[in-house]
Amino acid sequence: MAKDEVQEAHEELVSEYEQFRKEYGKVLEAVQRVSDAEPVDDIFGLLERLEDVVKEVRTGGMLKGGAKGHRKAREAYLKLTTSTGGAT
Repeated sequence: MAKDEVQEAHEELVSEYEQFRKEYGKVLEAVQRVSDAEPVDDIFGLLERLEDVVKEVRTGGMLKGGAKGHRKAREAYLKLTTSTGGAT
């Protein structure tokens, strides 16, 4: 495989990772809300919201790829680097 093809795949992987990291903040925020909950708070609702946020970050939505975009980019990159002897 051409070196520029590997470089393009690596750039796509990095881009997808950066998008994931931005969205991951939503998960941390939802976890913090559960952690900060008091006895009178709606724990069930907070956990339900956490599940929704995790699903959104994992699968994306209509306009976002979610972590599945990273998975695809990672698989493409690893396929190229494995077939080229591990070039980066």
